[in-house]
Amino acid sequence: MTNTALITGASSGIGREFARYHANLGGDLIITARRGAELEALKSELESKHQINVTTIALDLGATGGADALYNAIKDHKIDILINNAGFGGHGIFTERSLSDDLAMIDLNVKALVTLCHHIGNMMVSYGGGKILNVSSTAAYMPGPLQATYFATKAYVSSFSQAMDEELRAKGVTVTALEPGYVHTEFAKVAALEGTGLVQQSGATPAEVAKYGYDAMQAGKLRIINEGKLSFLLNWIFPFLPRRVVLKNIRKMQEK
Repeated sequence: MTNTALITGASSGIGREFARYHANLGGDLIITARRGAELEALKSELESKHQINVTTIALDLGATGGADALYNAIKDHKIDILINNAGFGGHGIFTERSLSDDLAMIDLNVKALVTLCHHIGNMMVSYGGGKILNVSSTAAYMPGPLQATYFATKAYVSSFSQAMDEELRAKGVTVTALEPGYVHTEFAKVAALEGTGLVQQSGATPAEVAKYGYDAMQAGKLRIINEGKLSFLLNWIFPFLPRRVVLKNIRKMQEK
């Protein structure tokens, strides 16, 4: 019986910790990201430590045809777990940001994820089961002034994941949306969020979030937030606040 996980965005952060956790459980891996050297270093680490097989595929998943190229490279493998972790954000007023940057964000955060879910979801259905974990964010629960496109992409991911789970659960495939709060990764630096109230939060470690999300995926949970207090706030407080109040608070948290 195989136990192979395909993990995108595996060269750092939460993606790398997903790979480490899965390897620690004895599973083989296919890991992908743009940075080939980091993937090879992770491959060496995991194969020597856990006596598993790791396949690395260095490519730009968000580029035109990137997700299809990844699928073509792995379509002869049996994928038991798909973890769509790759994604990025970007700070600033939408009309003042580069449009190409935001469209690239949509290409990676949404289009690549949907493409892989379609291709590999069909594979899983064909052999009677599988588990998909889509990394979303607590951003899915609200609009995001100063990160308008990023928050919108995560709202899409969470909505899409829940609908897909309902469609495929009877076929043996479950889909889980992991919606973490702030996590200490390079995300904030890449998204130019340093100096905002958002990154001054205590946050969680990538390893903590990866374990929480992986275990929830294995349990077939639908959508999960790794922090109990944050989950209560987003599910039971925010929905009843005036929308303008929510928008102003989110903007304030992201101002420098």
